[in-house]
Parts: sequence; C-alpha cells; structure tokens
Amino acid sequence: MSWLFGINKGPKGEGAGPPLSLPPVQPGAEGGGERGAGDRQAPKDKWSNFDPTGLERAAKAARELEHSRHAKEALSLAQMQEQTLQLEQQSKLKEYEAAVEQLKSEQIRVQAEERRKTLSEETRQHQARAQYQDKLARQRYEDQLKQQQLLNEDNLRKQEESVQKQEAMRRATVEREMELRHKNEMLRVEAEARARARAERENADITREQIRLKAAEHRQTILESIRTAGTLFGEGFRAFVTDWDKVTATVAGLTLLAVGVYSAKNATAVAGRYVEARLGKPSLVRETSRISVLDALRHPVQVSRRLLSKPQDALEGVILSPSLEARVRDIAIATRNTKRNKSLYRNILMYGPPGTGKTLFAKKLALHSGMDYAIMTGGDVAPMGREGVTAMHKVFDWANTSRRGLLLFVDEADAFLRKRATEKISEDLRAALNAFLHRTGQHSSKFMLVLASNQPEDFDWAVSDRIDEMVCFHLPRLEERERLVRMYFDKFVLKPATEGKQ
Repeated sequence: MSWLFGINKGPKGEGAGPPLSLPPVQPGAEGGGERGAGDRQAPKDKWSNFDPTGLERAAKAARELEHSRHAKEALSLAQMQEQTLQLEQQSKLKEYEAAVEQLKSEQIRVQAEERRKTLSEETRQHQARAQYQDKLARQRYEDQLKQQQLLNEDNLRKQEESVQKQEAMRRATVEREMELRHKNEMLRVEAEARARARAERENADITREQIRLKAAEHRQTILESIRTAGTLFGEGFRAFVTDWDKVTATVAGLTLLAVGVYSAKNATAVAGRYVEARLGKPSLVRETSRISVLDALRHPVQVSRRLLSKPQDALEGVILSPSLEARVRDIAIATRNTKRNKSLYRNILMYGPPGTGKTLFAKKLALHSGMDYAIMTGGDVAPMGREGVTAMHKVFDWANTSRRGLLLFVDEADAFLRKRATEKISEDLRAALNAFLHRTGQHSSKFMLVLASNQPEDFDWAVSDRIDEMVCFHLPRLEERERLVRMYFDKFVLKPATEGKQ
C-alpha cells in the first residue's frame, strides 16, 4: 500500500482530492542540520517542504475503497500481509531463540568438556601421584631388602670367620696330637729296634746254625727228587724201547691223529664253501629271485607259489616304444628258446638314461624265460679292495650252481669295467676286472650276463668283445608317457576302487 503514502506517485490531476488542512507553523522550528550555522539564516517552516498530494490520494483511495465492492477483500489482504509480516517476525524470533538455545547448549557442552578435561587431568594427577608413591614404596622396599641382604651377608661372613677359626683351632689340635703320637711311635720303634738288635747280637751264633741246617736239608731234598725222577724216567724209557709193540702202536696213533686233524680241517673248509655256494648268497649280489633253503623255511607259501607260477610275458608292465618293444621281444623269445634247448646264452648290454626300464626288463626277461635273476652293482666292487677278486669268483661260482639258469644283471657296470689303457684305476680294481674277464671269456649255459650302463663308450675293449647284442633304451615319448599314466591309473586307482580296497 505504498501508493497510499505517495511513495510511487502517479500522474497529477488524476483523482486528486481536496487538499488537507496543515497544522500551524511552530515558532523556532528549524530544519535538521541548519542550527549553529555561521550566517544564522532565518528559521523556515517545517511543513514548507511537505507534499500533501500523497495524503490526498490516500484519502481519495480510502473513500473509493470504502465505496468499492472489493473493500473486504482488500482489508483481508492487508490483514493477511500483516499476519505474514508477524509470522516472519515470529519465525525470526524463534530462530533467534533457537540460536540462543544452541548457544546455551554449546556453552553447556564446552563446560562439560572443560569439566571432563578437569576430571581427566585430576585422574592423571592422582595416577601419577599413586605411581610416584608406589615407586617410593618399591624403592623403600628394595632399600630394606638391600639392607637385609647386607646384614645377612655380614652375619654369614662372621659365621664363616668363626667356622674358619674353629677349624684352624681343631686342625692345630689334631696336628699337635699327631705330632705327639708320632714322637711316641718313633720312640717306641727306636726302643724295639735297639732291643731287637741287642737280641740278634746275642743270638747270632744260634741263627747262623739254623740257616746252615735248613740249607743242608733243602739241598738234600732236591738231590733226592732229581735222583728219583731220573730213575723212574730211565726205567720207563728203557721198558718202552725194549717193547716194540708199544713203539709201533704209539707211532701209528700219532700218525692217525695228524691225518685226522688235517683231513677235518680241509673237509670243513670244503663243506663251508659248498654250503656257501649252495645255500648262501654272495656279498656282491644285492637282490635275487633264486630260492634258498632258508627262504623255503621262512616263507614256504611264497616259495611254493613262485615254483607253481607260470612264465609271464616279458613285456608285462613294461612300457617301451614300438621299435624297442619289438626288439626286446625278439630277445626274450631267443632267450626262452636258448633255455629250452639248453644252449649257450648270449650276453647283452643295455644302455641309456636312468629310469628307462633296463632293470625292470631284465627281471621280466628272467621270469619269462624261466630263469632266476641276480642283481649286482658295479659300484660295490671298488670299496672291497683286495677282497674284490674273491667276491667276483664267488659270484660266478654261485651262478654256475643254478639249476634253472641265472640271469646276472650288473647295474652301473662301467664303474669297474673301464678302459685299462686310458683310465687310471687301482691295482685292486684292475685285478677284479681281470677276474671278471677270465670268468666271462666263454659263453655259458648256466648263466646269462646282462650289463647296464649310462656311458657304454667307457667300457674296456675286452668287455665290448664279450657283448653279443647292444640295446639302447631312450626316454619315453608323449605316447609312452600317456600309456604309463593310464597303466598306473588303472592299477592303483580303478582296480582298487572296483575291488573295494582302500
């Protein structure tokens, strides 16, 4: 409603009402800021600058509004505006009150924080004071313990000194007693010696006479004993010599005794070697399938099962390449026919990297051919030294006693069958090599020699001459490895699972 008070003036002459009556001018009234001027101008009327047009328009508007049909709406609008202003003032007042309340709560929080800090500081001070008092108490207790320890040490030292003094006094007393006793003993011994010397001087003639009589009796006894023994021995020898029957019987008995002792000694040695060759196992042989009497007594079921078992396939459980498999199968068939026809066995050299199936094939070959197998290692020969030659002969003697035939497998044969011309080997190893060459100079129908090595070029030329066939075992390829995995999977996984074994 600013237009009522002439703030926003409209064009003049439109709806202007009659001018309002002005109040009379008060004498002495002056405009603001004009009093005290140096020129002292005449005072002006305070209503001289008043514009009454605004009041006229307000009065006219009031009359029009009073006669207008929208008077009530305008009045309600004014009231609503007034209420709005009041509500705004109330909201500002509430905001102010809320700010005051927030300020009060902040002050309370600050006071509580200060109080908490004060309590925390007091607690810390109390704790520090308690710790300090505890430290003082501990230090006081430690001082008391130290004083008590010093007192105990002083008492102990005094007791030790007292004990040492008593011990010294006792030792001095004992020494004095021993000294007096020694003096008395010396005096007694001296008196006895003087008395004995005096008695011996007085009885010297009697003592010499007793010694002379004892010597004469002893000499007479010895002479009589010698005379009696000589007489008995002479009479016995004379009687033995004059009786020729006794002489003959004695000589024959001594001769038979000597012959018996010598025969028993040699017979025992021969029997021992026979038993060792038949029942025992040479020291160089590490593993064998040959059945001995002791094995038959210990494991009769296994031995009988082995004797009744049929020959197996030479390549059962052995995974090789097709070409190598065909070659070793021909060797197995030839060896089996050799065993059946009782012919001479062929010597074989198997070479290749470790773990390619050389030892396994040798075992399977012996079982397929109906032979026993024995496995020895070339590395065991060198440590035996001088006993290596004897051990080598024992191995071949033991192999010749096999009735079924023996497959002698020498693993790592290049360890002692090296070249004698280029390699530096000891005399004992050279002697063992010569013994091996001597026993393998001719093919045998009792045993079959199979050598295994990783380096076949290191063999002595004489050993190479004794080899009839060489077989190279290569590392398995991808196909052979798949067959190996499949075989072991079937053997250790599928078969136990189907049979219900763990």
